[in-house]
Amino acid sequence: MCRNIKTLFNFEPPATEEEIRAASLQFVRKLSGFNKPSRANEAAFDKAVEDVAAVARVLMQSLTTTAEPRDRDIEAEKAKERSRQRFQRD
Repeated sequence: MCRNIKTLFNFEPPATEEEIRAASLQFVRKLSGFNKPSRANEAAFDKAVEDVAAVARVLMQSLTTTAEPRDRDIEAEKAKERSRQRFQRD
């Protein structure tokens, strides 16, 4: 799947509408192969983004877990550290 799509479930605070839409946009871009669709495909592309976002919202609201919510700042710091280790120059 697309590496730019981030996990949105079980975070505190919960995923925002902007994050859900951004993930939906990335998903539709990946499926369609378009970064920016032509005018002829723009309406279909935009509708697909909105449809995927709507389904993502339903999914996020339907999921349950007994795990403690993850903290966005801590997870971001862990990702930065993994990146530093991965791209560290010797």
